[in-house]
Amino acid sequence: MSKVKYGLIGFGGIAENRVAKEGFACDKARFAPLQKAQLVAATDINQGRRTAAEALGLKWYADADTMLADPEIQAVYIATNNATHVPLAIKALNAGKHVISEKPMATASGDAEKLVALAKEKRLSLAVDHMMIYNAWNVKAEELVKNGALGTVNDSCFHMEFAYGYDPAEAATWRCSKIEEMGGPIGDVASHCFYLAEYIFGKKITKLAAVYLPKIMPIVAEDGAYIKFFFEDGMQSSAKVAFSELRGGLGGTLSNLGYEIYGDKAALRGYGTMFQLSGHKDEPVKIRLELDKFDGTAESVPAGEIRNIYQCLIEHHAQSVLDGKPLDGGDALHNILLCEAAHASARNNGKIMEIAK
Repeated sequence: MSKVKYGLIGFGGIAENRVAKEGFACDKARFAPLQKAQLVAATDINQGRRTAAEALGLKWYADADTMLADPEIQAVYIATNNATHVPLAIKALNAGKHVISEKPMATASGDAEKLVALAKEKRLSLAVDHMMIYNAWNVKAEELVKNGALGTVNDSCFHMEFAYGYDPAEAATWRCSKIEEMGGPIGDVASHCFYLAEYIFGKKITKLAAVYLPKIMPIVAEDGAYIKFFFEDGMQSSAKVAFSELRGGLGGTLSNLGYEIYGDKAALRGYGTMFQLSGHKDEPVKIRLELDKFDGTAESVPAGEIRNIYQCLIEHHAQSVLDGKPLDGGDALHNILLCEAAHASARNNGKIMEIAK
């Protein structure tokens, strides 16, 4: 079976360990080769990363332009800093390459609209790294909600709250200091809450209201936010995101990244379900789902088949290329609109904002 050949633009630590070693299965001791995709090359503005890339058997390119000029490369995965996602994606699409981009696809909805239009014009597949929908426990949560295990659901809360930015080195990073690059808890992690909520419930968020948390941190970005959002059928939900919450340390932080979903028969609680983890045995915390039934019983819900979330994302994109049915990037544009609306609401005393369709 033919495989789509990818080049990786940006080869920092996360790109090496999550995207290359896990996503493209370059860590052969842990993973079997992908069926539909193969990573064959890498590049980074830091030429010192060449040794690490070649150690994984990847061809090194001096720059992105050289990679994009190579006809062997059919698609690229963009894992650079946020501000460069759009210009690199435009270059790639104009060079005839299919694109996966790290989140966010763009730092402003206007630029995201341009990318979506260009990909459509070129008939190329455009996707963003919304990988948490492939977590086996999140797949199970979607199934339980759809099958009525919780009864009628009327509320839920998704949360990604942790400590980041108290250290001066962290405060200087883009996540804490560059609002224009979607730094801050809303752009960085509320975005995950939005797309995962839409996946689990199978419907779109059409309006929201948000307020910022009290300002206690010496960072440029907001410390956090409480966001109330509403789906197209009127059902409400919420997201709690923050860089200011200590949560006891790493273990408490990771297990706290999850959600609660409330029906009239049961409540479903996810622990560690919203992170970069897939559920592999060598990961630092155990992901779990707990179903609290209102008859007084409770049970731990086992996941189905555990698959690496990055591999699922990449294989899905590669399949779209092989089938000639390109992904349109519309979900990424919608996600950016939600983040922009949350900031607009918070700056206007929690005003309810309608989301452009």
